[in-house]
Amino acid sequence: MILILLPHADYDPTESSLPWQAARDAGFDAQFATPLGFPAYADSRLVSLGFGPLNPLLMTPAADLEHYHSMTRDPAFLSPLNYADVDPQAFEGLLIPGGHARGMRSLLESADVRRIILAFFKADKPVAAVCHGPLALARCIDPDSGRSVLYGRKVTALLAGPMELAAWIVTAPWLGRYYRTYDCSVEQEIKQVLASPADFLSGPWLPRRDSAQHPERGFVVRDRNLLTARWPGDCHRFANEWVALLQQARQAQVQPEQSSADPA
Repeated sequence: MILILLPHADYDPTESSLPWQAARDAGFDAQFATPLGFPAYADSRLVSLGFGPLNPLLMTPAADLEHYHSMTRDPAFLSPLNYADVDPQAFEGLLIPGGHARGMRSLLESADVRRIILAFFKADKPVAAVCHGPLALARCIDPDSGRSVLYGRKVTALLAGPMELAAWIVTAPWLGRYYRTYDCSVEQEIKQVLASPADFLSGPWLPRRDSAQHPERGFVVRDRNLLTARWPGDCHRFANEWVALLQQARQAQVQPEQSSADPA
């Protein structure tokens, strides 16, 4: 079973539901967790309110919204765990989606989320994060090293220039700081905890939105059992590679068990 962490509200519907759907189709059950154990719904601007003339660029595509609405009807979604009650040992993989609006802070600033993340990294279990999700990883400090769990790894996340800052500039006249969750950009904060800024991989500077038919247009970075992506437009590829990572990790667990069961 995999664990999907959601804030109390305002996450991205594509970044959560596409990997959820792909994992479910591959036979992986999912458990959700939220700050207080209540169902959490995605950013209403991305689901229904939209961005006016910028909808083709910024709004969630209709096909992705279908996956999101399917996810919100799932019994596990409607009965999430409280962050504080999560036992990481009970799960084989961790997924952290992103989002721009202020509700994301309930995930990104949670000590319980950092506790959960650290346990997954210590156990070398699959972890996947996209957009603002890797920011939660960057803020998770391993007490044994005094460094972020991302130190020494290759990673990607929401890009500052062509994504976060560009979206903020074009929407600021009516949305204010909607696209600026923090004063420091996601990319900048993550680079500060890496072994080298060069470990942050940007991918194509002008990203193309991927699709079910063209997942190769997406950009992801895999470093051992960590998978990261930049934005919703990477999430069809992200979902496919998330499933592959989960399957590989499960198979790696099965092989030692089979070997120990074989007669000498």
